[in-house]
Amino acid sequence: MRIWSIHPRYLDAKGLVALWRETLLAKHVLEGKTKGYKNHPQLIRFKALEDPLAGINLYLKHVFDEACQRGYNFDSTKFSNQIGLKQISVTTGQMTFEKEHLLRKLEIRDMIKFNEYKVVSIFDQHPIFKIVEGDIEPWEVIT
Repeated sequence: MRIWSIHPRYLDAKGLVALWRETLLAKHVLEGKTKGYKNHPQLIRFKALEDPLAGINLYLKHVFDEACQRGYNFDSTKFSNQIGLKQISVTTGQMTFEKEHLLRKLEIRDMIKFNEYKVVSIFDQHPIFKIVEGDIEPWEVIT
């Protein structure tokens, strides 16, 4: 499961669809609808929120918006609109790690996007995040 901190605009088609499905799985975990993935590191920042479901729903809304801009047909009934959620902090180190991680994937899957984004010095964050100085997040699993 990868719930990207970077903006979904940078993901290729395969990556955006995977993000949608994996975030829906995360939502099910937070709703208590599945037994697996309960302690998945990618959920830590949502579980820390006062209202984790509001956070994951808002995250999904932005993924949905990106999908709509691309002409994809994602199901808007899979999330509820949330307003007023405070932004979640994400470190500069995490953003750099995710940029490099995505570029490695794009180099294999989508050379056009890879060549477009390899020259971008800093990727924008997903709209629910605000960037703060720091190393890679402690919950990140590095293999």
